[in-house]
Amino acid sequence: MPYSDPAKADLHRYLQEARDALLWKLEGLSEYDVRRPLTPTGTNLLGLVKHAAGVELGYLGDTFGRPSGEPLPWLAEGAEVNADMWAAPGETRDDIVGLYRRAWAHADATLEALPLDTTGTVPWWPKDRAGLTLHHAVVRVIADTSRHAGHADILREQLDGATGERPGADSLPSADPAWWTAYRDRLERAAREAAGQRTADGPGTRAAP
Repeated sequence: MPYSDPAKADLHRYLQEARDALLWKLEGLSEYDVRRPLTPTGTNLLGLVKHAAGVELGYLGDTFGRPSGEPLPWLAEGAEVNADMWAAPGETRDDIVGLYRRAWAHADATLEALPLDTTGTVPWWPKDRAGLTLHHAVVRVIADTSRHAGHADILREQLDGATGERPGADSLPSADPAWWTAYRDRLERAAREAAGQRTADGPGTRAAP
């Protein structure tokens, strides 16, 4: 969507780049791999997308009196804690990705329709500090989406070694696995040296003071 306001155009560009990066991390993965928990706190790829959809519909919809009408039972009062951070068996990948894309469209329409200094009210914030501008809300969503795109980048690398921000742009200095093995070993040696440990095989020991 083109924006005549350069500030809006800049905000939308960075928001869309983060959105695209987050969704790209799902491509080519099995149903199991997009859903399974990959950290001790259960972080998973499809859950990150589900969460991001709710964030956009909340901050760039409800906050400015522009409800989307999308049912989000996992965010309703009394819903299970953290229900927006994982996909239940009955929630398909297409359902969640489709919701996220509709959230983009709704958020983009808000950005197009309202001046950046428009003040909204965040329904789930304390009433005495619930107000914020549209500019603030968009920056907040960019920060949140970029943070979760970074999470997704690391999760995907754990799954199959795939990296990068977008197709054809991995921003890495080498594609040679041997180079990366040597590089990682060098970092391990440097970390041990900095910590005062031996770099040789065997239990590490701290250097004498």
